[in-house]
Amino acid sequence: MDFRTGDDVVHPNYGVGSIVRLEERELAASGMRWYYVLAIGTATVWMPMQADGSTTLRAVTRKQDLEQYRTVLSSRPVLLDRDYKKRRLDLIERLTHSSFRVMCEIVRDLSALGWDKPMGETDASLLKKVQDNLRREWAAATGQSPQEAIQEVEALLRVGRVAYKTQ
Repeated sequence: MDFRTGDDVVHPNYGVGSIVRLEERELAASGMRWYYVLAIGTATVWMPMQADGSTTLRAVTRKQDLEQYRTVLSSRPVLLDRDYKKRRLDLIERLTHSSFRVMCEIVRDLSALGWDKPMGETDASLLKKVQDNLRREWAAATGQSPQEAIQEVEALLRVGRVAYKTQ
């Protein structure tokens, strides 16, 4: 997908940002390459474009697609692996696909992990990172303020918690 200056995009690790420009540069020993220069919060991120023109950036989820993600967030959570090492590897692998659906599923399922007992630091840290990215993209997709996006996502998770408790 070709992006243009000013487009809002989602970086797989840093979340929602805006394309500042496309620039050809030599960074490190990789030779001359094209990079999307992104503004993400107060940071500037350089995202390489592959030789075929592809990138791991994706467009922000469309507002009209959010209904299916509301369903995901409010549905009964899926139980995660009890072994924290296996769970972490599985979640990291799932996140490499950088899809909004996967983010919703991970937020739902990790949130449920903390409903019965306190989460470990590793799980809590991952949940916070994915939640932050989800909420920023939710706000960008809906035009809501970040606070309104947080409230809507939390309300959907509460519905899922009721489904979880009735298992």
